[in-house]
Amino acid sequence: MPIYEYRCDQHGVFEITRPLGTAQRSATCSVCGSEARRVFSAPMIRSGSRATLLAAMDHAEKSRHEPGVVTSLPSTGKRRRTPVLPLTPALSRLPRP
Repeated sequence: MPIYEYRCDQHGVFEITRPLGTAQRSATCSVCGSEARRVFSAPMIRSGSRATLLAAMDHAEKSRHEPGVVTSLPSTGKRRRTPVLPLTPALSRLPRP
């Protein structure tokens, strides 16, 4: 179930879990009982397991202070030229490298 955020003018942001598509424009603050407006924020999208997420976060943190040193280009196998179309028909008659 998604988590919807609401903002109370006196007590700040609080969250309510509701079925998808059933969020109201406003909710009642559980502390003071006043009406709180819904806050739209970016969704939390997560793919993979928690271990994968933690490993990616650790790698990002480590690379911030200790960037990896590359000594050679990675091998990609046989390199193929990307065909390039000539800009004008006159250029199509020129020899190609």
